[in-house]
Amino acid sequence: MADSTVAARTRQVIADLLKVHLDAVTDEAHFVRDLGMESIQQVELLAALEEEFDVEIDEEETAQNVTVGMAVEYMEKIVE
Repeated sequence: MADSTVAARTRQVIADLLKVHLDAVTDEAHFVRDLGMESIQQVELLAALEEEFDVEIDEEETAQNVTVGMAVEYMEKIVE
């Protein structure tokens, strides 16, 4: 299913960027509180996801995405 591929790829990009084990990148994981994301990494994550999926991401639309699950849901919506 395409959605699970998008989800898996999104989680892998997050894990690679934040240098955390993939097991830590759960839907409930909060980017800052649980995964230690710093503000500059938010911009880097958007760029990495844009490159991975060859899409443009609206920074304002993603500002409220504070958990991995929210980011995965957003990516599944725009990658369709």
